[in-house]
Amino acid sequence: MKIGVLILNFGEPENPTLEEVIPFLERIFARNAPLESDQGSDRTRKLAEARAPGLIEEYKEIGGSPLAAQARKQSRMVERALRGRGLDARCYSGMQFTDPSIAAVVAEAHAAGVEQLVALPIYPLCGKSTTMAALEDVQEAVAELSWDVPLREITGWHRHPAYRRLRADAILSYVKREGVDLHAPDTTLVFSAHGTPIKYLDDGPRYAEYVEEACRIVARELGVRDYELGYQNHTNRDIKWTSPEIETVVKELDTARVIVDAVSFMHEQSETLAELDNELRETAEEAGLEYHRIPIPHDAPAFAELLADLVEGVLRPEPIMGELGLRRCLCRPTTTTFCLNAAD
Repeated sequence: MKIGVLILNFGEPENPTLEEVIPFLERIFARNAPLESDQGSDRTRKLAEARAPGLIEEYKEIGGSPLAAQARKQSRMVERALRGRGLDARCYSGMQFTDPSIAAVVAEAHAAGVEQLVALPIYPLCGKSTTMAALEDVQEAVAELSWDVPLREITGWHRHPAYRRLRADAILSYVKREGVDLHAPDTTLVFSAHGTPIKYLDDGPRYAEYVEEACRIVARELGVRDYELGYQNHTNRDIKWTSPEIETVVKELDTARVIVDAVSFMHEQSETLAELDNELRETAEEAGLEYHRIPIPHDAPAFAELLADLVEGVLRPEPIMGELGLRRCLCRPTTTTFCLNAAD
Protein backbone atom coordinates (compact mmCIF):
# COMPACT_ATOMS: atom_id res chain seq x y z
CA MET A 1 0.00 0.00 0.00
CA LYS A 2 1.29 3.45 -0.93
CA ILE A 3 1.35 5.57 2.24
CA GLY A 4 1.52 9.36 2.33
CA VAL A 5 2.67 10.94 5.60
CA LEU A 6 1.87 14.62 6.03
CA ILE A 7 4.34 16.11 8.50
CA LEU A 8 2.63 19.34 9.46
CA ASN A 9 4.38 22.48 10.66
CA PHE A 10 3.58 26.10 11.50
CA GLY A 11 5.93 27.53 8.90
CA GLU A 12 8.06 30.68 8.77
CA PRO A 13 9.20 32.79 5.81
CA GLU A 14 12.60 31.74 4.51
CA ASN A 15 13.40 35.29 3.35
CA PRO A 16 13.06 38.43 5.53
CA THR A 17 11.07 40.45 3.01
CA LEU A 18 7.73 42.25 3.17
CA GLU A 19 6.53 40.12 0.24
CA GLU A 20 6.87 36.95 2.34
CA VAL A 21 6.35 38.22 5.89
CA ILE A 22 3.13 40.23 5.48
CA PRO A 23 1.12 37.36 3.86
CA PHE A 24 2.50 35.01 6.54
CA LEU A 25 1.26 37.30 9.31
CA GLU A 26 -2.06 37.94 7.58
CA ARG A 27 -2.77 34.22 7.51
CA ILE A 28 -1.98 33.90 11.21
CA PHE A 29 -4.12 36.87 12.23
CA ALA A 30 -6.99 35.72 10.01
CA ARG A 31 -6.90 32.24 11.53
CA ASN A 32 -7.02 33.70 15.04
CA ALA A 33 -9.52 36.47 14.26
CA PRO A 34 -12.26 34.93 16.48
CA LEU A 35 -10.15 35.94 19.48
CA GLU A 36 -11.18 39.57 18.92
CA SER A 37 -14.45 41.40 18.40
CA ASP A 38 -12.86 43.59 15.72
CA GLN A 39 -12.46 41.21 12.77
CA GLY A 40 -12.18 41.36 8.99
CA SER A 41 -9.54 41.50 6.28
CA ASP A 42 -8.74 45.18 6.94
CA ARG A 43 -8.00 44.39 10.58
CA THR A 44 -5.72 41.45 9.76
CA ARG A 45 -3.87 43.47 7.11
CA LYS A 46 -3.26 46.34 9.55
CA LEU A 47 -2.01 43.95 12.23
CA ALA A 48 0.31 42.28 9.72
CA GLU A 49 1.71 45.55 8.44
CA ALA A 50 2.33 46.77 11.99
CA ARG A 51 4.10 43.57 13.07
CA ALA A 52 6.08 42.91 9.88
CA PRO A 53 8.99 45.41 10.28
CA GLY A 54 9.93 44.08 13.73
CA LEU A 55 9.68 40.46 12.62
CA ILE A 56 11.77 41.17 9.53
CA GLU A 57 14.50 42.63 11.75
CA GLU A 58 14.39 39.47 13.88
CA TYR A 59 14.79 37.31 10.79
CA LYS A 60 17.70 39.44 9.61
CA GLU A 61 19.40 39.13 13.00
CA ILE A 62 19.27 35.33 12.86
CA GLY A 63 20.18 35.08 9.17
CA GLY A 64 16.68 34.03 8.11
CA SER A 65 14.45 31.35 9.56
CA PRO A 66 15.84 27.80 9.27
CA LEU A 67 12.47 26.20 10.04
CA ALA A 68 11.55 25.20 6.47
CA ALA A 69 14.96 23.68 5.72
CA GLN A 70 14.89 21.74 8.99
CA ALA A 71 11.35 20.53 8.26
CA ARG A 72 12.37 19.24 4.84
CA LYS A 73 15.28 17.37 6.40
CA GLN A 74 13.00 15.90 9.08
CA SER A 75 10.64 14.63 6.39
CA ARG A 76 13.48 12.92 4.55
CA MET A 77 14.73 11.33 7.77
CA VAL A 78 11.28 10.02 8.72
CA GLU A 79 10.74 8.68 5.21
CA ARG A 80 14.02 6.74 5.40
CA ALA A 81 13.07 5.41 8.84
CA LEU A 82 9.67 4.21 7.62
CA ARG A 83 11.09 2.59 4.51
CA GLY A 84 13.67 0.90 6.70
CA ARG A 85 10.73 -0.68 8.50
CA GLY A 86 9.36 -2.05 5.23
CA LEU A 87 6.66 0.57 4.63
CA ASP A 88 6.09 2.05 1.17
CA ALA A 89 5.90 5.57 2.56
CA ARG A 90 6.51 9.03 1.21
CA CYS A 91 6.65 12.02 3.55
CA TYR A 92 5.39 15.50 2.68
CA SER A 93 6.27 18.63 4.65
CA GLY A 94 3.25 20.96 4.78
CA MET A 95 3.00 24.38 6.46
CA GLN A 96 0.06 26.08 8.08
CA PHE A 97 1.09 29.63 7.17
CA THR A 98 3.78 29.48 4.47
CA ASP A 99 4.53 27.44 1.36
CA PRO A 100 4.20 24.61 0.69
CA SER A 101 0.75 24.87 2.20
CA ILE A 102 -1.07 21.91 3.70
CA ALA A 103 -3.54 22.05 0.81
CA ALA A 104 -0.67 21.91 -1.69
CA VAL A 105 0.95 18.80 -0.17
CA VAL A 106 -2.41 17.04 0.15
CA ALA A 107 -2.90 17.69 -3.57
CA GLU A 108 0.61 16.38 -4.26
CA ALA A 109 -0.11 13.17 -2.34
CA HIS A 110 -3.38 12.79 -4.25
CA ALA A 111 -1.63 13.19 -7.60
CA ALA A 112 1.00 10.63 -6.54
CA GLY A 113 -1.66 7.96 -6.05
CA VAL A 114 -1.35 7.68 -2.27
CA GLU A 115 -3.68 4.97 -0.93
CA GLN A 116 -3.41 5.69 2.81
CA LEU A 117 -2.89 9.11 4.35
CA VAL A 118 -1.41 9.88 7.78
CA ALA A 119 -1.48 13.42 9.20
CA LEU A 120 1.19 14.07 11.83
CA PRO A 121 1.56 17.58 13.28
CA ILE A 122 5.13 18.13 14.46
CA TYR A 123 3.91 19.71 17.72
CA PRO A 124 4.50 17.39 20.68
CA LEU A 125 2.05 19.36 22.86
CA CYS A 126 -1.46 19.41 21.45
CA GLY A 127 -2.86 22.92 21.02
CA LYS A 128 -5.89 24.49 19.35
CA SER A 129 -4.09 26.86 16.98
CA THR A 130 -1.35 24.37 16.13
CA THR A 131 -2.22 20.66 16.18
CA MET A 132 -5.98 20.98 15.87
CA ALA A 133 -5.90 23.75 13.27
CA ALA A 134 -3.40 21.86 11.11
CA LEU A 135 -5.60 18.76 11.11
CA GLU A 136 -8.64 20.86 10.20
CA ASP A 137 -6.67 22.12 7.19
CA VAL A 138 -5.96 18.54 6.13
CA GLN A 139 -9.64 17.60 6.34
CA GLU A 140 -10.63 20.65 4.31
CA ALA A 141 -8.03 19.93 1.63
CA VAL A 142 -9.10 16.29 1.30
CA ALA A 143 -12.75 17.33 1.05
CA GLU A 144 -11.96 19.99 -1.53
CA LEU A 145 -10.47 17.27 -3.76
CA SER A 146 -13.42 14.91 -3.10
CA TRP A 147 -10.72 12.39 -2.27
CA ASP A 148 -11.99 9.17 -0.71
CA VAL A 149 -8.76 8.13 1.00
CA PRO A 150 -8.33 6.36 4.36
CA LEU A 151 -6.97 8.97 6.78
CA ARG A 152 -5.38 8.53 10.20
CA GLU A 153 -4.52 11.55 12.34
CA ILE A 154 -2.13 11.89 15.29
CA THR A 155 -2.54 14.63 17.89
CA GLY A 156 -0.56 14.86 21.17
CA TRP A 157 2.54 12.70 21.55
CA HIS A 158 4.71 14.24 24.30
CA ARG A 159 4.15 11.13 26.43
CA HIS A 160 6.14 8.97 24.02
CA PRO A 161 9.02 7.54 26.13
CA ALA A 162 11.51 8.52 23.43
CA TYR A 163 10.41 12.16 23.66
CA ARG A 164 11.46 12.69 27.26
CA ARG A 165 14.70 10.84 26.53
CA LEU A 166 15.32 13.01 23.47
CA ARG A 167 14.87 16.23 25.45
CA ALA A 168 16.88 14.96 28.40
CA ASP A 169 19.74 13.77 26.19
CA ALA A 170 19.89 17.17 24.47
CA ILE A 171 20.20 18.89 27.84
CA LEU A 172 22.79 16.44 29.17
CA SER A 173 24.88 16.67 26.00
CA TYR A 174 24.87 20.46 26.17
CA VAL A 175 25.83 20.79 29.85
CA LYS A 176 28.59 18.22 29.45
CA ARG A 177 29.98 20.04 26.42
CA GLU A 178 29.80 23.43 28.15
CA GLY A 179 31.09 22.21 31.50
CA VAL A 180 27.95 23.29 33.38
CA ASP A 181 26.71 21.43 36.47
CA LEU A 182 22.98 20.98 35.97
CA HIS A 183 22.53 20.01 39.62
CA ALA A 184 24.54 22.86 41.18
CA PRO A 185 22.55 24.80 43.80
CA ASP A 186 23.23 28.09 41.98
CA THR A 187 21.95 26.77 38.62
CA THR A 188 18.27 26.78 37.60
CA LEU A 189 16.68 24.84 34.76
CA VAL A 190 13.90 26.85 33.09
CA PHE A 191 11.53 25.38 30.55
CA SER A 192 10.14 27.76 27.95
CA ALA A 193 6.93 26.95 26.10
CA HIS A 194 5.09 28.71 23.32
CA GLY A 195 2.28 30.75 24.86
CA THR A 196 -1.35 30.49 23.85
CA PRO A 197 -4.43 32.69 24.38
CA ILE A 198 -6.41 31.73 27.47
CA LYS A 199 -9.52 31.40 25.30
CA TYR A 200 -7.88 28.46 23.56
CA LEU A 201 -7.45 26.76 26.93
CA ASP A 202 -11.10 27.31 27.79
CA ASP A 203 -12.51 25.72 24.63
CA GLY A 204 -9.63 23.63 23.27
CA PRO A 205 -7.14 20.92 24.26
CA ARG A 206 -5.52 20.88 27.71
CA TYR A 207 -2.40 22.55 26.33
CA ALA A 208 -1.19 24.14 29.60
CA GLU A 209 -1.59 20.81 31.40
CA TYR A 210 0.42 19.08 28.69
CA VAL A 211 3.17 21.69 28.99
CA GLU A 212 3.39 21.21 32.75
CA GLU A 213 3.41 17.43 32.38
CA ALA A 214 6.14 17.52 29.73
CA CYS A 215 8.31 19.63 32.02
CA ARG A 216 7.77 17.21 34.89
CA ILE A 217 8.66 14.11 32.91
CA VAL A 218 11.79 15.66 31.37
CA ALA A 219 12.93 16.98 34.76
CA ARG A 220 12.32 13.56 36.29
CA GLU A 221 14.39 11.96 33.53
CA LEU A 222 17.21 14.37 34.43
CA GLY A 223 16.89 13.87 38.17
CA VAL A 224 16.08 17.56 38.61
CA ARG A 225 13.56 18.36 41.34
CA ASP A 226 13.41 22.16 41.18
CA TYR A 227 12.81 23.94 37.89
CA GLU A 228 10.77 26.82 36.47
CA LEU A 229 8.36 27.23 33.56
CA GLY A 230 7.60 30.35 31.55
CA TYR A 231 5.63 31.09 28.38
CA GLN A 232 6.64 32.97 25.25
CA ASN A 233 3.56 35.07 24.61
CA HIS A 234 2.84 37.28 21.61
CA THR A 235 0.99 40.13 23.30
CA ASN A 236 0.54 42.39 20.29
CA ARG A 237 -3.23 42.10 20.77
CA ASP A 238 -5.37 42.92 23.79
CA ILE A 239 -6.20 39.36 24.82
CA LYS A 240 -5.21 37.25 27.82
CA TRP A 241 -2.33 34.82 27.41
CA THR A 242 -0.76 32.02 29.41
CA SER A 243 1.34 32.92 32.44
CA PRO A 244 3.89 33.41 33.82
CA GLU A 245 5.78 35.05 30.99
CA ILE A 246 9.30 33.73 30.47
CA GLU A 247 10.87 37.19 30.90
CA THR A 248 9.25 37.58 34.33
CA VAL A 249 10.40 34.13 35.41
CA VAL A 250 14.03 34.83 34.48
CA LYS A 251 14.07 38.31 36.05
CA GLU A 252 12.88 36.90 39.37
CA LEU A 253 15.37 34.02 39.59
CA ASP A 254 17.56 33.90 42.69
CA THR A 255 20.44 32.04 41.07
CA ALA A 256 23.81 32.51 39.36
CA ARG A 257 23.03 30.85 36.05
CA VAL A 258 20.02 29.76 34.05
CA ILE A 259 19.67 26.90 31.56
CA VAL A 260 16.71 27.33 29.20
CA ASP A 261 15.09 24.46 27.31
CA ALA A 262 12.41 25.33 24.74
CA VAL A 263 10.33 22.28 25.61
CA SER A 264 7.48 22.84 23.12
CA PHE A 265 9.62 23.48 20.03
CA MET A 266 10.96 20.91 17.56
CA HIS A 267 12.69 23.38 15.22
CA GLU A 268 15.06 26.28 15.57
CA GLN A 269 13.07 29.33 14.52
CA SER A 270 12.55 32.98 15.39
CA GLU A 271 11.09 32.08 18.79
CA THR A 272 14.30 30.27 19.76
CA LEU A 273 17.01 32.08 17.82
CA ALA A 274 15.69 35.63 18.32
CA GLU A 275 13.39 35.57 21.35
CA LEU A 276 15.48 33.21 23.48
CA ASP A 277 19.05 33.58 22.19
CA ASN A 278 18.91 37.36 21.86
CA GLU A 279 16.07 38.93 23.83
CA LEU A 280 15.89 36.55 26.80
CA ARG A 281 19.69 36.35 26.99
CA GLU A 282 19.79 40.13 27.29
CA THR A 283 17.16 40.01 30.05
CA ALA A 284 19.14 37.37 31.94
CA GLU A 285 22.48 39.11 31.62
CA GLU A 286 20.99 42.44 32.73
CA ALA A 287 19.86 40.57 35.86
CA GLY A 288 23.43 39.34 36.38
CA LEU A 289 22.79 35.74 35.30
CA GLU A 290 24.99 33.45 33.26
CA TYR A 291 22.76 32.31 30.40
CA HIS A 292 22.57 29.02 28.50
CA ARG A 293 20.01 27.77 25.97
CA ILE A 294 19.70 24.14 24.90
CA PRO A 295 19.75 23.60 21.09
CA ILE A 296 16.63 21.94 19.66
CA PRO A 297 17.35 18.28 18.74
CA HIS A 298 15.51 18.67 15.44
CA ASP A 299 17.87 16.48 13.42
CA ALA A 300 18.53 13.78 16.01
CA PRO A 301 18.08 10.28 14.50
CA ALA A 302 16.11 9.37 17.63
CA PHE A 303 13.55 12.04 16.74
CA ALA A 304 12.99 10.60 13.28
CA GLU A 305 12.54 7.15 14.81
CA LEU A 306 10.06 8.58 17.33
CA LEU A 307 7.93 10.01 14.52
CA ALA A 308 8.22 6.74 12.61
CA ASP A 309 6.95 4.93 15.72
CA LEU A 310 3.86 7.14 15.73
CA VAL A 311 3.15 6.57 12.04
CA GLU A 312 3.70 2.83 12.27
CA GLY A 313 1.54 2.67 15.40
CA VAL A 314 -1.39 4.58 13.94
CA LEU A 315 -1.35 2.38 10.82
CA ARG A 316 -2.24 -0.69 12.85
CA PRO A 317 -5.75 -1.99 12.08
CA GLU A 318 -6.68 -0.97 15.63
CA PRO A 319 -4.01 1.35 17.11
CA ILE A 320 -5.35 1.14 20.67
CA MET A 321 -4.20 -2.48 20.74
CA GLY A 322 -0.60 -1.48 20.04
CA GLU A 323 2.26 -1.27 22.51
CA LEU A 324 2.78 2.46 22.00
CA GLY A 325 -0.36 3.35 23.93
CA LEU A 326 -2.23 5.29 21.26
CA ARG A 327 -5.87 5.98 22.14
CA ARG A 328 -8.74 7.65 20.36
CA CYS A 329 -8.29 11.37 20.84
CA LEU A 330 -10.74 13.06 23.22
CA CYS A 331 -9.99 16.59 22.00
CA ARG A 332 -10.72 15.66 18.40
CA PRO A 333 -13.26 12.86 18.80
CA THR A 334 -13.25 11.15 15.42
CA THR A 335 -12.81 7.45 14.70
CA THR A 336 -9.56 8.19 12.84
CA THR A 337 -7.74 10.49 15.31
CA PHE A 338 -5.36 9.04 17.89
CA CYS A 339 -3.01 10.38 20.55
CA LEU A 340 -1.03 9.45 23.66
CA ASN A 341 -2.97 11.81 25.95
CA ALA A 342 -6.37 10.15 26.14
CA ALA A 343 -5.60 7.50 28.77
CA ASP A 344 -6.79 9.82 31.55
